[in-house]
Amino acid sequence: MKLSKQEKAALRAAFHEMSVQKKLEYIANYYKWPILLGLLAVGILTSALHRQLTERRPVLYLGFANVAVGDTLEERLTEGFLHFAGADGARETVYPYPDLYLSDNADTLNHEYAYASRIKLMGAVQAEKLDLVLLNGESWDMLSGNGYLLELTPAFFAGNDALYGQLQPFFVENEVVISDNSIEYQLGEAETHEVVTKSAVNAVAVNDLPLFQGAGFPEPVYLAVIGNSPRVETDLQYFAYLLTDAA
Repeated sequence: MKLSKQEKAALRAAFHEMSVQKKLEYIANYYKWPILLGLLAVGILTSALHRQLTERRPVLYLGFANVAVGDTLEERLTEGFLHFAGADGARETVYPYPDLYLSDNADTLNHEYAYASRIKLMGAVQAEKLDLVLLNGESWDMLSGNGYLLELTPAFFAGNDALYGQLQPFFVENEVVISDNSIEYQLGEAETHEVVTKSAVNAVAVNDLPLFQGAGFPEPVYLAVIGNSPRVETDLQYFAYLLTDAA
């Protein structure tokens, strides 16, 4: 109900006559929800502003599949690259996906972890938020066979002939599936299961690259490009960085 001018004046006069404690009680009783909603709005705006001012924008997404790196090497692979690329370390970052575990032969204990890692990787690829993957032989075979990796052709390095030449001694090949009629075979629409593959250069062996010397990996480790990576120029910059002595 709308109050008249006289009623409003009477309420103001009564409010002024109240003690401090009574005034606080009155405000708490009649304005509690507007105050709480106002404080909530201020908190949300403050949080959003703080996040906008402090959040670092990913310039590259880097996965680690079946490969564990120490703090020193991880810093070289992330912060070191930002420095090399002239990025703003306060506002930009290399976003890591650590501890991905990919295996077709995971035992009972690791099966759920392997499944979760595969779902995480698929989601990142679908969202175009995975560019490069550091991986061991098993995970490389899996991603190569499933068509996740980009073939490192001269066309990919177009305009970077020197970089292509420097990396050539470290290129490695793996099998890539061209066609697979497994679905048709399972549905009884094909008499035999036929898989056609080809060999393709789709990774770089990194153990002997300057950046990784002394890392002490117990097995060969590779770096590959995800096929739908939208940050090709940054991918190429990263390959150039691997050839530098960043120790």
